[in-house]
This record gives sequence, structure tokens and C-alpha cells, in this order.
Amino acid sequence: MILISLVLAGGFLIAFFWAVRDGQYDDEYTPGMRILLDEDMIDKKADK
Repeated sequence: MILISLVLAGGFLIAFFWAVRDGQYDDEYTPGMRILLDEDMIDKKADK
């Protein structure tokens, strides 16, 4: 039982590191907040 839980925890750890390295957490400004801003502000931020 302990061996199965260690293998499962290791699998989750490997999946987490893979997701971080793959860039899934690189969202600097969430798309959900973009709708609240003017388009001019979005265009200026995209130019930077």
C-alpha cells in the first residue's frame, strides 16, 4: 500500500514538473481579466 502511494505521488510530481517546464503556468495576465480593460490598454501591453 505504501509503495502504491509513493508511485502515485511520484507520478503527480513528474506531471507537475512537466507542466511547469512545458509553460502551462506562464500566463502573465489572465485572459479573464482582459475583457475588463479597454482595447487600447491591451494593445499597449502587447507591444511591450
